[in-house]
Parts: sequence; C-alpha cells; structure tokens
Amino acid sequence: MADRTHDHTRAGFSRKHRVAVLALDGVIPFELGIPQRIFGRARTTAGELLYDVVTCSARPPGPVRTDADFAILVEHGPEALATADTLIVPASYELGPVYEEGRLTDELAAALAHLRPGTRLVSICTGGYVLAAAGFLDGRPATTHWSSAEHFQQLFPRVRVDADVLFIDDGDVLTSAGVAAGLDLCLHLVRRDHGTAVANEVARRTVVPPHRDGGQAQYIQRPVPEPQLATTSMARAWALGRLHEPIQLRDMAEQEVMSVRTFTRRFREEVGVSPGQWLTRQRVERARHLLESSGLSVDQVARDAGFGTAQSMRQHLQAALGVTPTTYRRTFRATEGTR
Repeated sequence: MADRTHDHTRAGFSRKHRVAVLALDGVIPFELGIPQRIFGRARTTAGELLYDVVTCSARPPGPVRTDADFAILVEHGPEALATADTLIVPASYELGPVYEEGRLTDELAAALAHLRPGTRLVSICTGGYVLAAAGFLDGRPATTHWSSAEHFQQLFPRVRVDADVLFIDDGDVLTSAGVAAGLDLCLHLVRRDHGTAVANEVARRTVVPPHRDGGQAQYIQRPVPEPQLATTSMARAWALGRLHEPIQLRDMAEQEVMSVRTFTRRFREEVGVSPGQWLTRQRVERARHLLESSGLSVDQVARDAGFGTAQSMRQHLQAALGVTPTTYRRTFRATEGTR
C-alpha cells in the first residue's frame, strides 16, 4: 500500500483545504450532504470559509443515481480527486463487486488513481468498503455500520474492524459508523483541524451535538428494557456539573439509587463505554476547551478539568490526542486570530 502520511504543511490551510466528496451510484442523499453541511459552514471569526467542498463522480460529469426516487447532477468528474486534500466516500447501495467480492471496478480504480499522495481519506458508513477494497485499510483499525461489520470483516480480513465505535481516527485514514455518525466524524475533523470553538459553532448552526458519547453499542437492537427501569442520565448531568471535583463510581451510582454493579452495566448499555472511560473523555474535552479559550496555567487547567495534577492531565491528553497540553495550546491558540 502506498504511504498515506498526511502533509500537515499542506493541511495547515495556507489556502482553503479542499474536500472532495465521491458520489457513487446508489448514494444515500443524507450522507452525501453531510460534508457540505459541516465543512461548508466552518468559518474564521472574520467569516471566511475554511474549506472548499466539491462533489465529484467516478465518471464524467452527469447524473448519479441515489437510493431515493431521484438522481443528482454531479458537475465534476474523477479529475477533481487530483485536487483533493481530503476525500470523503459516503455510503452507496450499489457498490456491486466492491461489496460482494471486495474488489474495485475498473472505473472506480481509475478514479482513485487521481488521488495525490498524502490525501486524507474518510468514509461514512459502508463507504468504508471502497477504502478497504482499494487497500487503504489493510492493517488498520476501521469501522462501518454495525449491521455490516461482520460481513466487512469477513470480506476484508486484514482490516481490524471495531463495530462498537461511532468513528475511528487513524491519522490520515478515518472511518465512521452508519449514517449520522458521519456528522460526528466530520465535526471531529473540523475540531482537529481548527479547534473546539470552530467545531462547536458549526454544530450550533447545524443544531446537532458537538460531541456524542459512546459508540454504536447504544444503537444495536436489543430487547426493550422494562419501562420502570431508570436511566443513567441524571448521574451524567450530576458529574458534568462537578468535573473539577473527585468523582467516585459509587457517587454516580447513588444519583440513580442503584448498586455500583447495576449502574455500571446500565451505563455501558446506554452510553457504550464504562463510567470511568466516559468521565475521562469529558475531562479531556473540558481541558481542551480551557487550553484553547483561557489564559489559565496548565496546573490550573488540570485542576479545573478534574485531573488534579498537570502530570496526570499530560498523560491523559497524550493518550487521547497524541500531544502534550502545552503543544495543544500552542497549536490552537496560535491561530486564534485566524479563526
């Protein structure tokens, strides 16, 4: 497989970052529209667009069938892929040999050959089949819609499939779960590229949460719980209001009047991760916000986010983001005036 190392200088947005969306026959209109809706709304504080979004086809410009009762007119052919900094492949219900045999059609292979080395690759839902058939996911972690995960793994045994998450960020290759998880992934990319403030503003304008907790586990069909059983929502709201304080598992369980064992099981069923994992994620997000938007010292950010010490926060941010708090702040506050 070709080296997929992303060119961060080019991705540093000295010009508008171009996002190319590949519309294949059978494309789902909702998923096709997600990149334009998210990246097309990301702006600097001066109101300048941060991305240029272009939709293209694997063949010359013209109509592309959707899974609905209408077609769309795509004005760009595969040559547009040569200009892409990021390629996004939404799901399609007409993938043919890609879905059935795990191989690209000649037309699709020729289209993908236009990609430049270093292009960031992204899939929404079963669009991951295209990336996998092209060999881009070999040896990598990836996800897709939970209902297709088993088939996906059988068809592409070299891919490390995780069916429990909403999306996977593997650096220059990112994959998302079904349908609306494409929103989560695109917002994540905006957040990764330009920081929390820009991503949150896009989320507000789109009227979606800037970050969803848990993974696909909460959407997989299961027997409906008894109506009288409580949820864990009060405990989560309680914890979010006091992230700066020490929070024990038993404290959260007490908010729902449950045993620790019952609470932990119910929490994982509803949210998709353990209470401890969820709490750490919330504190990481709190720390990111403070590092970006405040002049607090690293020690104070660590205390306010509930990590206690700067060393503890450094370990958690390094694990979650791959950078230290100082590096994260330098990256996103240095460009604050350009957002």
